[in-house]
Amino acid sequence: MAHPTDVPSSLLLPRLAEQLKSRAAVAPPPWSSFVKTGVHKQRAPSQPDWWYLRSASVLRKIYLHGATGVARLSADYGGKRDRGSAPYHARTGSRAVLREIVHQLERSGLVQPMKNRGRRLSPEGVRLLDTVSRDVLKGLAETRPELAKYL
Repeated sequence: MAHPTDVPSSLLLPRLAEQLKSRAAVAPPPWSSFVKTGVHKQRAPSQPDWWYLRSASVLRKIYLHGATGVARLSADYGGKRDRGSAPYHARTGSRAVLREIVHQLERSGLVQPMKNRGRRLSPEGVRLLDTVSRDVLKGLAETRPELAKYL
């Protein structure tokens, strides 16, 4: 069985984003077209489907970290803020964006809350990630036969 750790995230996340889009599990809110993803960013994302990619990434991070809260996710999606001639300082990502994504994933049944520990993947979310990972690994095995033993 293939896990999300077995395949490159650059191949997994677009496929997972397409699955989330086709299932209508998440949908970008009206304010998502002009919101920044953190104070360390200068502009809003330029990709039209960035909401689905971020949702897929959040789902993968919850899979990797186990029970995770919005504060931990915000630290993961943070970066360095440019303060001019002053030294850089770490800043967290937008918690409003992450909170909305986590709520949408919870409503779709892919994530479930844990008491006082954040949220974890539901069995359906684990199944979705494993299925998409297996499909990505099958595609990789077609081009690179040495990977077929991991299927």
